[in-house]
Amino acid sequence: MVNDIYEQCPTYTNDIIKLRQTILDDAKELLKCYSDEKAVPFFNSDNCNGDNFHYMSIERMKQAIDFWDYSYKNKYFVRWTVVLNATQGKIGTIEMFHRIADDEFNHYGVLRIDLQSNYEKQKYIDAILEIADANFFKAFNVEFIITKAIPDAVECIASLERKGYLPLNRKLEIHDHYFIREKR
Repeated sequence: MVNDIYEQCPTYTNDIIKLRQTILDDAKELLKCYSDEKAVPFFNSDNCNGDNFHYMSIERMKQAIDFWDYSYKNKYFVRWTVVLNATQGKIGTIEMFHRIADDEFNHYGVLRIDLQSNYEKQKYIDAILEIADANFFKAFNVEFIITKAIPDAVECIASLERKGYLPLNRKLEIHDHYFIREKR
């Protein structure tokens, strides 16, 4: 696996958004995302030890960010804050990691996208996928990226399909609703 991403976390930018490593100072604005009851069902909390990412206090949000920082330092995953270029508003986060497992999805990249409900729109998801598709295959040394989109996530599914992601049509461990894209 390429470890450079864990030595210095890159910042990625396109016309719509910037992705930069999540920091504790993001907690107040990210709480708007993680306390958003309309957004929580769209978060991928598979294999997160019961955490559904519904946080109602700044203290709990800071604990999550501390854990994300710990996980980055231990090379488990990278969590980026999604920043709108136009306003500098922080509208959510994404997570990416190189999955190691004793199954057919060993060495696949897993992408998680958590956005405030009012930003769960194709425009923003397209911008995230544009960055992921251009950079994450190499940065995480993977040939495939998988990401979850439940059936109600119609905007996300439309973006995934437009960007070349296909329904996985089988479970990842015990979990459904994954999409996959192969490196091009």
